[in-house]
Amino acid sequence: QVQLVESGGGLVQAGGSLRLSCAASGRSFSTYAMGWFRQAPGTEREFVAAINWSGGSTNYADSVKGRFTISRDNAKNSVYLQMNSLKPEDTAVYYCAADPRGWAHNRRNLYDYWGQGTQVTVSS
Repeated sequence: QVQLVESGGGLVQAGGSLRLSCAASGRSFSTYAMGWFRQAPGTEREFVAAINWSGGSTNYADSVKGRFTISRDNAKNSVYLQMNSLKPEDTAVYYCAADPRGWAHNRRNLYDYWGQGTQVTVSS
């Protein structure tokens, strides 16, 4: 069982930056793939970024490539999402997710564990 807690959301102006963090409980964190998803009101939850168990492989949605960076620190049981050049369309609740299979991917239904989400609002 893995519990995930996101933090770091907030209100930022367009062009600004935020860094999201996700703290995980459980001894198997270093074997899990981790992903970030987001959901805006009235829309489906969509993939943002993923990182494999070692941090050696990452995967990004086209909409965030070149602006967002996912990373992890297995010693701290944490995964991060650095978000730069933020746009109003990045406004959403951001969720951290964990997949015991270990490989970075964008398939929402394969992530077994989810956090409660953190709100990111980008003003124009």
